[in-house]
Amino acid sequence: MRRRTLLSLPAAVLLEPQSLEDAIRKEIAGVDATVSLYARNLDTNASFGLRQNDKVRTASTIKLPIMAAVFAAVQAGQASWEEPLTLREEDKVSGSGVLHELSGGVKLPLRDLVHLMIVVSDNTATNLVIDRITADAVNDLMDKLGLAATRSMRKVRGDGNQLKAPSGWSKAGLLEENKRFGIGSSTPREMVELLAMLPNGRVVSPDASREMLAILKRQQLKDGIGRKLGQFEVQSKSGSLDALRSDVGIVTTTKGRVALAVTVDGLKQIDYSEDNIGLLLIARLAPILLQGLGAL
Repeated sequence: MRRRTLLSLPAAVLLEPQSLEDAIRKEIAGVDATVSLYARNLDTNASFGLRQNDKVRTASTIKLPIMAAVFAAVQAGQASWEEPLTLREEDKVSGSGVLHELSGGVKLPLRDLVHLMIVVSDNTATNLVIDRITADAVNDLMDKLGLAATRSMRKVRGDGNQLKAPSGWSKAGLLEENKRFGIGSSTPREMVELLAMLPNGRVVSPDASREMLAILKRQQLKDGIGRKLGQFEVQSKSGSLDALRSDVGIVTTTKGRVALAVTVDGLKQIDYSEDNIGLLLIARLAPILLQGLGAL
């Protein structure tokens, strides 16, 4: 039986599915949290999942479906990349991003807001984008793509700023049973399915899919999937909440492409440093999944 060792994996990881599962479970055993994940080799279709069909809180990974909906709106002539949106003081929310540091009254084109939403995970930019295209438009697109569990539910609320419903809310977000998911819900499998459509040009159009991948490649927050895989092309979007860390993306190596989505929820310690145990776990799991699925 052939064994491989590569990078700093904690032992030889076998390619057989059961051995891959053993390696994954060994890594997550020491973390007091719920781990949900799915990964698929886009060239061989080999896959692995753990709670892959369970609904999870998306945190900022929902910004990937939001971006796709903007491309769809532009494609349909319902929006323009150049149209200016005005940043008001009341639009500013805390958390990741830079727009909350800018002066109220500044006008930014829709294109720049989408780039900020993904590249630096700007929360204020996300809210401006949702105000423009609506969360329901995001969900309509996800339905068309067959991703019924992937829902944009509301805007980022920052420090508890109250929204004036229905602005920024989707119909799904108004349902009592969905309030626990926050800004969005999905499953690891659906996030991977969405990612897998991009290289095939199936999200809005081939040109739109290529541009979305280019934007994902420029994402600056790479402490999860991309942490130990800097020698490879990583196109990803991460998310964080007090008790959650998540990351979704595509890693391209010389041996293939793997789309993966990992959510670590129920973390007991609030830690927004790069050494958050959820981030460190995702960083360890990513190369194991790539190797187990034949891409390393």
